[in-house]
Amino acid sequence: MASSLIEPIARVGFAARGAVYIMIGVLAALAAAGQGGRTTGPSGAVRAIGRLEESGVLLVALALGLAAYAAWRFAQAIDDLDRKGGGVKGLTVRTGYAASGLVHLALAFTAGGFARRSGSMRAWVARSLAEPWGAWAVGLGGAAVMGAGVYQFHKAWTATFEEHLRMRRTTADARRWSRRIGRFGLCARGVTFLIIGWFLVRAALHLNAREVKDLGDALRMLQAQEYGAWLLGMVALGLVSYGLLSFVDARYRRILP
Repeated sequence: MASSLIEPIARVGFAARGAVYIMIGVLAALAAAGQGGRTTGPSGAVRAIGRLEESGVLLVALALGLAAYAAWRFAQAIDDLDRKGGGVKGLTVRTGYAASGLVHLALAFTAGGFARRSGSMRAWVARSLAEPWGAWAVGLGGAAVMGAGVYQFHKAWTATFEEHLRMRRTTADARRWSRRIGRFGLCARGVTFLIIGWFLVRAALHLNAREVKDLGDALRMLQAQEYGAWLLGMVALGLVSYGLLSFVDARYRRILP
């Protein structure tokens, strides 16, 4: 990808990702408050954004933005824009970038109206469990998702997400609020990753794809707990914060090495 195109594509992509997470968080917060919202994942959030206006222009813009984010992730993986290297650790991170690209490309198709339900995570797990190696693959996938959840907490604690931000010209208050928003958002995302990963491991152990939970299911599980409204509300606000962090990335992230 031409270097002159990478930066604007990445910034548009971050903004699109931010819009999706903010919608997920807002809908979940309304559900927690009993104000008519609902718990949903990225696909449901994309559809909710599409219902905000009738012309379809907003949905087309979101589809293009999510495709841009997918392209940015693929560029990170192939061109090693973050300089992760070719070692085991570096290749693992870059593989994660490519996987993120595939997920957001699927969301772009959802926004564009081309998604099929057969592409859901539960359907993928069901097909995998039918294979001799399937339980191992699903279990390892679940462990990887849980590991990614732990890594979200690590990034929040160490504030390493700031390493790629160029905020020296902003005020001290702006930097302080950016750190708070980022930490809160990453912690909320970490909670959802741990839940999703754990149920993938359970699906592998029990050979039952019905055990699988996506982000919407994970939020509903939190809502069903004692003090569920408070738990869901906190995670919902955290997801909104993660969306806001994406907008910070859209403005201040260092895109090219």
